[in-house]
Amino acid sequence: MIVAMMIARYLASMIIAYLLGSIPFGLILGKAIAGVDIRQWGSGKTGATNVLRSAGKKVAITSGLLDIAKGAIAVLFAGLIIGKSYMAIGNFGFGALFGQVLAGLAAVAGHNWSIFLKFRGGSGVATFFGGWIAMVPLVAIFGGEILFLGATSTLFVSLGSIAGVVGTYAILIPLTIINGWPIEYLIYAFFGTVMIIYTHRGNIVRLFKGIERKLGEKADKVHVRTEDQR
Repeated sequence: MIVAMMIARYLASMIIAYLLGSIPFGLILGKAIAGVDIRQWGSGKTGATNVLRSAGKKVAITSGLLDIAKGAIAVLFAGLIIGKSYMAIGNFGFGALFGQVLAGLAAVAGHNWSIFLKFRGGSGVATFFGGWIAMVPLVAIFGGEILFLGATSTLFVSLGSIAGVVGTYAILIPLTIINGWPIEYLIYAFFGTVMIIYTHRGNIVRLFKGIERKLGEKADKVHVRTEDQR
């Protein structure tokens, strides 16, 4: 009975988180404020980088903050749903933290593959760090600094984003093994990093080819895309 109840709460938290993550704030604000359908510009993605190139700085900052909020709210809401409930399966215990990790990952998945956009979306970086803000703010600051330094020093947002999430995962390994941090944090970092690298696969190819767009470049209007671009 307890196991079934916990599974139901986990599923409810994940569904809510996915739907929350699926809200395409970049697209909504781009149309409402700038009169631009960002899906027709640049990469066609709904993340802040493409919003910046197609709809301007103000829209990009606002949508980026809202994308961060999606991850944070999803994690916090999962904590409220699960509360102090706890179950043990063998030698493993599952409580609110595990549910928050699942919810955070579901929000990232929703942002990347939105049910409202025929399973298209952004790259999930802002939502991923939003989850960290709710769970461990210092980790969000650490990864965010790597992202910022990487993006501003190279002018490649995609490279900074990849460095930020990989750096976050890397620092979690010794903190988990040596300092005894909950393994749930490492799980969130690992699967979040995998999803974000996957959504950047096109960027990685273009970085190696030397044709990746740099920070500050405007987006071109496109009608047919053969590959995802950030």
